[in-house]
Amino acid sequence: MRPAARTQAAIELLDEIIAAARDAGPAADKIIARYFKDRRYAGSKDRRFIRDLVYRAIRRSGDRPESGRQALLGLAEEHDDILTLFDASPHGPATITVGEKGAEQSAAPGWLAGRFDPLVDDAELAALLARAPLDLRVNRLKGGRPEALAAFPEAVTTSLSPLGLRLPEGSPIEDSEAWRSGLVEVQDEGSQLLSLACGAAPGNLVVDLCAGAGGKTLALAAEMENQGRILASDVDRSRLSRLPVRLERAGVKIVEARLFDPGREREASADLVGQADLVLIDAPCSGTGTWRRNPETRWRLTPDRLQRLVALQARLLDLATDLVRPGGYLVYAVCSVLDEEGRGQAEAFSCRRSSWVSGPVPIAGGRGAGPGRLLTPGHDGTDGFFVARWQAPC
Repeated sequence: MRPAARTQAAIELLDEIIAAARDAGPAADKIIARYFKDRRYAGSKDRRFIRDLVYRAIRRSGDRPESGRQALLGLAEEHDDILTLFDASPHGPATITVGEKGAEQSAAPGWLAGRFDPLVDDAELAALLARAPLDLRVNRLKGGRPEALAAFPEAVTTSLSPLGLRLPEGSPIEDSEAWRSGLVEVQDEGSQLLSLACGAAPGNLVVDLCAGAGGKTLALAAEMENQGRILASDVDRSRLSRLPVRLERAGVKIVEARLFDPGREREASADLVGQADLVLIDAPCSGTGTWRRNPETRWRLTPDRLQRLVALQARLLDLATDLVRPGGYLVYAVCSVLDEEGRGQAEAFSCRRSSWVSGPVPIAGGRGAGPGRLLTPGHDGTDGFFVARWQAPC
């Protein structure tokens, strides 16, 4: 493909991604994969060039552009080598008309101004859009870091998590014997730290209230040395259905998956009231802390959606208090750097549940943020996470 044709392909992909973000359609990576599957003529260099162009345009636009052309034109206005490709050549983009402007550059949607945690300044916002590293968690049930380092000699150990390795972006993980045998799992260092913050111990009864596909469930089981019981629950059937295969590969034997009906979690967990040593709420959230991995999610978030998420987080926190035994622990986490989902949510919980004791979050890294700690890409090199921990009254 000629460079101009590649540029037009990027515009077409951006049109699809913008429409999907507006209409709650598929994620950008799925749209891109399908696009190239239908266009076998595009070679590996073409695909790499187009994908890079698409994500560069996505990362620079905090607000959702009106069109793919506007998104890419904004990038082209900063790079003359791209600007010259708007030349109306065969299969290329039309020439730029008088007064035509590209999308404005910004790190975040304008309506989010003033809603980030006070620790998140402009430099922190910029770091949220850098390329994310590829992190692995070593599964203690299968071995240690020395064995994992032998399997991935190009890896380096992470600075905060004692279980982490960091590899070059794009490293083939699932082709390795270390992954197939369950020695390693792909997991951001921040998620590893969150699991360690729980303080799960052998013999505990643990409830992972929003388990999803089970990444933190697996980490908790390893910390518990496969002794005790973990209830992994979620309302998303498709995500929870991926857990059994992961459990088998990791050698985990202590997990029970339980699908909840949305809004009826209390009834479905009635048998656990007052019994759990630990309840983890890795709550549904805006995902602002994961913009490095999914920058187009900025275009999906709306004020109404954020309001619903904040209300759901508060409801899950109150639900969890019923499940924790006297003296047990509740850990709340969101992959968000917004004040109302992190620090503000934790402070509100501490006010309405004043008998619950807010305690230190036992992890390396992060900074104090109200009752919890905030991890960010700019400060810690991890995804953005807020974590808080309370002990139930005895």
